[in-house]
Amino acid sequence: MRNENVKVILWGIGAMGKGMAEMLLNKKGVEIVGVVGRGAKLGKSMYEFLDVERVDRKDVIIGSYDEIITEKAADVVLIATDSFIKGTFDKIKYCLEKKINVVSTAEEMAYPQAQEPELSKKMDEIAKENGVSVLGTGINPGLIMDLLVITLTGACIDVDSIVAKRVNNLSPFGPAVMHEQGVGITVEEFNRRVKENDLAGHVGFPESINMITDALGWKLSDEIELSREPIVSNVYRKAPFAEVKAGDVAGCSMKGYGKVDGELKIEMIHPQQVEPQLEGGKTGDYITIKGTPDVNMSINPEVPGGIGTIAMCVNMIPHVINARPGLKTMIDLPVPRAIMGDMRELIEE
Repeated sequence: MRNENVKVILWGIGAMGKGMAEMLLNKKGVEIVGVVGRGAKLGKSMYEFLDVERVDRKDVIIGSYDEIITEKAADVVLIATDSFIKGTFDKIKYCLEKKINVVSTAEEMAYPQAQEPELSKKMDEIAKENGVSVLGTGINPGLIMDLLVITLTGACIDVDSIVAKRVNNLSPFGPAVMHEQGVGITVEEFNRRVKENDLAGHVGFPESINMITDALGWKLSDEIELSREPIVSNVYRKAPFAEVKAGDVAGCSMKGYGKVDGELKIEMIHPQQVEPQLEGGKTGDYITIKGTPDVNMSINPEVPGGIGTIAMCVNMIPHVINARPGLKTMIDLPVPRAIMGDMRELIEE
């Protein structure tokens, strides 16, 4: 077993970064050696910010990226700041050039070649040049509507079509996700932003659909179709990072369609909103595979998005450290699993 703890730097200490920090502090054989933050967080102790007892652990002061991320300062950086590759590319590049592996929560990073083939190629080249790896993951994309679907097709002789549906509660996520989903705005504003292509809704359908088709050997014949509709609340709703008046938007109902040889093969349905239970909404994850044999999977309630994303990023750390250098996706690496023992035991020397 490796003697040294696995060293982790967190870049971003919002809703997801904070959760990762709390999870890491309760795991064996791993330590947080740096936190990159901004604004009022700079200069604060991570433990003070998290409201966690430091006990005998070395203090970690939140600093700027150039202070914290120096060459080989850690085994891995967990970047939890952006949803889009263009927003996170420079951060990833900086870490890779410091010879540190990267796990990113950016949804587009789950399968970056889907929408950013040129930047994907650059990331792969930079990672290989520096002998490290980079992975994008999370609950979705990263597991529920793509890797889990692909895994279930392993029991099929052939597959005719796939429907993946996720009905979830957006409340655990931070301000960036609330903005992307249009939570708290008027219906008019929602429709205007959709028309102007300024409302992302769920980020990840092109990534999930491309991951599935590539894994199965299907070739998409048309561009992936996406639609966004407002989920209008009839009651007042409040989440940690959003407030919704009755009559305003509580979330976004997103759909995506992937065609092979002109025939609809993959359908994705993803209504996301804050506090759905206030109007009797029930959450869940559903996968329907038509083929030989048919496969139907149902999880009720949903696998929680916030906890799930935090866990996926932390649980993939050993796989990313062990991987051959380059850009990786969830279909390149061993399956995720909870780490209940000492993380050092999972690191290949």
